[in-house]
Amino acid sequence: MINKHSPLPIYYQLEQGIKEMIEKQQLKPGEMIPSERELAETYDISRMTVRQAINNLVNDGYLVRKRGKGTFVAAKKIEQPLKGLTSFSEDMRARGMDPGTNVLDFHIIPADQSLAQQLDIREGSDIYEIRRIRLADQLPMALETSYLPCALVPGLTRGIVSGSVYEFIENKLGLTIRSAVQVLEASVARKVEANLLQVKEGAPVLSIQRNSYLENGRPLEVVRSIYRGDRYKFTIEMER
Repeated sequence: MINKHSPLPIYYQLEQGIKEMIEKQQLKPGEMIPSERELAETYDISRMTVRQAINNLVNDGYLVRKRGKGTFVAAKKIEQPLKGLTSFSEDMRARGMDPGTNVLDFHIIPADQSLAQQLDIREGSDIYEIRRIRLADQLPMALETSYLPCALVPGLTRGIVSGSVYEFIENKLGLTIRSAVQVLEASVARKVEANLLQVKEGAPVLSIQRNSYLENGRPLEVVRSIYRGDRYKFTIEMER
């Protein structure tokens, strides 16, 4: 794992070696890794070098520290390809996970200029504002704020949004959701977001805005989400 004659920094070699063991399931989620002292002795390197590698892996979401216990392999990140349009609930069920929702806010507000333009409605029109924590196997995955026109999605209730809004729209209202545009940005969790997502303030997160459209091209929804960087990753498949 460690080649002291390599031009690559030793901490980086150790970091990549541990990462490879995790990806090959030689180290499994929830398993405790050797201590800094043990790793330093095994590879004949300094504890400071080991600590730097471990810190990087913790920051990248591969490892998690538990005070008084040690350092453990983190739960595997959920991977979502950036093609195909699915709801959060559909995505989690497809992965064999149990989706859940904590509804923080559900009310009707007048659309401001920006939302009115994105939803192609008059400024001041009634829209739903829905704030939810999305869960996977009872663990927080994302903080989500959604906006939908009341006239387009009548009958939406707090009870309905505790499940899948897309299922209600397609199965009950008979509308077909056809496409969406997503914009992703790297960010860090602010205090309120960190508390809700159960991460440290300043932890890496993915900030995502999705604008969804019906089959006739009419705007349906604007969703702004904050995903935990240690539990979620997106993949893009490209062809030339």
